[in-house]
Amino acid sequence: MKDTRLIMGMPITLEILDPSASQGDLDHVFAYFEYVDETFSTYKTSSEISQFNRGELTEEQYSPDLHTILVLSEQTKKDTNGYFDIEHEGVCDPSGIVKGWAIHNAAHKLRERGWQNFYIDAGGDVEVAGTKDGHPWKIGIRNPFNRNQNVKILTLSDQGIATSGTAIRGQHIYNPYQPASPLEDIVSLTVIGPNVYEADRFATAAFAMGKEGIVFIEKLAGFEGYMIDIHARATFTSGFERYVYHQ
Repeated sequence: MKDTRLIMGMPITLEILDPSASQGDLDHVFAYFEYVDETFSTYKTSSEISQFNRGELTEEQYSPDLHTILVLSEQTKKDTNGYFDIEHEGVCDPSGIVKGWAIHNAAHKLRERGWQNFYIDAGGDVEVAGTKDGHPWKIGIRNPFNRNQNVKILTLSDQGIATSGTAIRGQHIYNPYQPASPLEDIVSLTVIGPNVYEADRFATAAFAMGKEGIVFIEKLAGFEGYMIDIHARATFTSGFERYVYHQ
């Protein structure tokens, strides 16, 4: 079973390889992503995060998920020495953590239904479970200078991978310590982690660090990274190579 839908302003692809999976399983997960969009979209005036930003909610009125995201965001801020910060110019935008969190939750929903071999890709951030045809899943890292080309193909199983960069959305990540200065030294930073939530939050923070971001990922136990700078030069962590697919 495989399907792609446009939700949260991006294509979301689900593929379940377990033979008894049904369209209902896909619909269940897509409905969850719709809920996340309705709750956390900063573009929708009716969303809970928009109400939060307008000061219309007391803390007692926060949904459990909003409370969770605020706690996780604060924890990530601490884990990244302040480089991950969802508040900018008085506005709270948790999209840097919500996407990976939502994908990981969606994967949990599939596991709860007993599925063991699947792939969830939301806007290029991916969580995979099990295998595809008995082999690890193959995931490409796009060339930020040529979106039709992959610079690396990776083999992953029961892991997450996320990329932060400026190739698609332009300058949407900022360094909290120098918010007025655009991040121009690097164009793409990919992180492999135990799940996509962890990979996504650290990819966002590491990109905000500029060229020091790959050093930050190198020091994180259980994570690997691949950075491409403005001159198209790649720098990667010491254990990254073991995930590279060689034909």
